[in-house]
Amino acid sequence: MKVVCAPDSFKESMTALEAARAMAEGVRRVLPDAVCDLVPMADGGEGTVQALIDGLGGELVTAPCHDPLGRHIMAAYGYVESRSLAVVEMAAASGLGLVTPGDRDVLTATSSGTGELILDALNRGARHFIVGVGGSATNDAGSGLFAALGVRFLDANGEQLPPGGAVLRRLASVDASGLDPRLTKCDIDVACDVDNPLLGESGATAVFGPQKGAATPEILGQLEDGLTRWADVLETSLHRTVRNNPGAGAGGGLGAALMAFLPQSRFRPGVEIVASTVALQQHVDGADWVLTGEGSIDAQTLHGKTLMGVLACARKAGVPVVMFGGRVEPEASVLLQQGVTALVCIAVPGQPLPDALRAGPQNLAAAVAATLQPTRP
Repeated sequence: MKVVCAPDSFKESMTALEAARAMAEGVRRVLPDAVCDLVPMADGGEGTVQALIDGLGGELVTAPCHDPLGRHIMAAYGYVESRSLAVVEMAAASGLGLVTPGDRDVLTATSSGTGELILDALNRGARHFIVGVGGSATNDAGSGLFAALGVRFLDANGEQLPPGGAVLRRLASVDASGLDPRLTKCDIDVACDVDNPLLGESGATAVFGPQKGAATPEILGQLEDGLTRWADVLETSLHRTVRNNPGAGAGGGLGAALMAFLPQSRFRPGVEIVASTVALQQHVDGADWVLTGEGSIDAQTLHGKTLMGVLACARKAGVPVVMFGGRVEPEASVLLQQGVTALVCIAVPGQPLPDALRAGPQNLAAAVAATLQPTRP
């Protein structure tokens, strides 16, 4: 019997790999001869780097860079040498979580740190990038990132603009001749789960600006004017119209910048990128069971996250799926109509939450064993 263990992380309790190992332990308690295939999963957000390096045998690399406020920090990205693959999350160097609410200044926040991580990976030998664009503190249309990679954003006097989204209102020209030529030869997958355009009511500034500190109509106006000017100059210079493309507004406009400067970039939902990178479908084909799970399973699980990506592969292969959760809400029963065989809560009744989080691996292994017990020959 072959069992594929393909969970997401159980936040604050287990990484995806730890969860997969716990599932395998539970399987072997009742099916000792089963072949367990461990495939840690993620959806492009938090935990994606760890899941991919765990699944592909990579490493976590730490490099110096700058945070959104220009402060020197060390940030990490994933690198899989055998595939020349780097996994860079924007949140690691340019994320909202790096700046306390009282210090947030979206007018000057820069994405340069993410560019510095990409440059470090290029120097290490990366030629395939997975870039997660969620969780940014910036609204600079990726100008900081691409400045770190050799592009010059110039004012009317030919001077390099300072960092931030507000100064883009003064953008007069763009000199992309210094863009690191290695990038044009790279495969670039962009993990993007939003379809917002760059500008307007559904754009980067209007939708995501307030959570980054754009608290007044004046600040929102400055940022929108900056992105508009950026689009006017870039589209004229590069002869590529990107402002209305789905995903252009992701990452404070980084989506549009990737489309403009690196048109080979492929934008896909994060779970699709992870699934294809770890060859999930190949693991699932021919399996007898697929086990997946995450910390909380509810009605939102239905909307395109990790577990639904795993389910899609299993349905294609005709393999039954069991989903395990630290918490399983009643409305999650809608998943049973989508082809899920069973929804299993791993929580032990009466166990306090802190204890449950610490005992996550043991609870998950026990839940898997109890669920598969009836299948024992």
